[in-house]
Amino acid sequence: MNGELMRKLPKVDFMLGRDRLREAAARYPYAVVKDTLNAVLTEIREKILAGGISSVPGPDDIEETVLHRLEEGSHFSLRRVINGTGVILHTNLGRAPLGGEVLDHLKEVLSGYSNLEYDLSTGRRGSRYSHVEEMLCRVTGAEAAIVVNNNAAAVFLMLNTLAKDRKTAVSRGELVEIGGSFRMPDIMGASGTELVEVGTTNRTRLSDYADAVRNRDVSVLLKVHRSNFLISGFTEETEIRELRDLALEEDCILLFDCGAAFAYPPETVGLREGITARKAIREGADVVCFSADKLFGSAQAGIIAGRKACIDRIRKNQLTRMMRIDKLSLAALETALLYCRDPKLAAEKIPALRMMASTEEECRERAERLKKRILEEAPGLDVSVTLAEDEIGGGAIPGVVLPGAAVSVGTGSLSGEEADRVLRGLRVPLVTRIKDRAVLISVRTVEDGEFDDAASACAALAARIREHRVEV
Repeated sequence: MNGELMRKLPKVDFMLGRDRLREAAARYPYAVVKDTLNAVLTEIREKILAGGISSVPGPDDIEETVLHRLEEGSHFSLRRVINGTGVILHTNLGRAPLGGEVLDHLKEVLSGYSNLEYDLSTGRRGSRYSHVEEMLCRVTGAEAAIVVNNNAAAVFLMLNTLAKDRKTAVSRGELVEIGGSFRMPDIMGASGTELVEVGTTNRTRLSDYADAVRNRDVSVLLKVHRSNFLISGFTEETEIRELRDLALEEDCILLFDCGAAFAYPPETVGLREGITARKAIREGADVVCFSADKLFGSAQAGIIAGRKACIDRIRKNQLTRMMRIDKLSLAALETALLYCRDPKLAAEKIPALRMMASTEEECRERAERLKKRILEEAPGLDVSVTLAEDEIGGGAIPGVVLPGAAVSVGTGSLSGEEADRVLRGLRVPLVTRIKDRAVLISVRTVEDGEFDDAASACAALAARIREHRVEV
């Protein structure tokens, strides 16, 4: 019986000669088409040997299976998704989206060669950092600046260069752990500095730092922004301006890991919370570091800025080359910095900042437009507009709620998890929040140009709801 079924399997050459697979070989590499066909035939053979089938699929069915797998396999693993969560700097979704002008500059710079490390004025080797250092100094008020691939690298380099073989005091309440198990005590140990905890979890006074300097041989003071959690109630912390006086008096180095920092006062985008790099430096930090892909709204990078003597030492650290910024991120950062010279322009041109500045009224108006577009694609779908509590996210400003609006889409007989799975499985996935038997699409993080794709995703969900109703 098995032998008879095996003989009925079509030959590879015969299948590859069929019109649709010949056409597929013109779109995909021939080897990929052949390997996919062989994989399908092998699976059928294994089922025959296991007694799992009593008849062999015909050439048409085998061809259809091969074409389907080729189509599925042609999707890039890393691809665009629609962020309907209302979390602006969504760490899992790539944090800050880049604006059109940034993408235009990326295309211009990266489509050919560039002067990444070539000085056009002298015709000799140049520095990649020169493209952004002057602008960073203008924005932060620092004497000098350097950029590396992310803020984790910036923290490590700052400590490895300026605090290695020295004791560094940090408030116990600032020994943070961020995503990916990046733990401040471990990073400090790896960088070569000795951690000295001061204060308690909820209260750290200036006198705690002073005691560590005078009685425990501490010569570096490190302040760390609690970027992903809050401590409330009976609390006290020491500000940079207070630590500055102690650092000057005792000849200590004062470092500040801001985590995330604005280029200008947060009030520009309607917020009261948030750090500016300029304020941190003005208040006395010798060196500060922060992420470029958070409140700066640029691509991933870690910015280190401060006194020239300190930055020059970091620049000469052999590890700096291992952590240097790449040309894609550098081109994106240069464009974002141009806009940061004008806060109003930055809030208009940089998508993440524009999303932060969106009012509840503006969100509601956009939610009504998206609702209308969805009903055009999927008449009869249970759709309504509801209030939403959005977030900045990304380990930037914890606890800040941005009042907004969302489109609520009922899932019918599907569970919220099943509906979420449908939306995530589309060619352009739509990532949402689940509430009871509905998915919520927060419009703060959905661009106008994505409304059509979001509506199509909801139409696909409506079709799955109808299918499920029939199955039940």
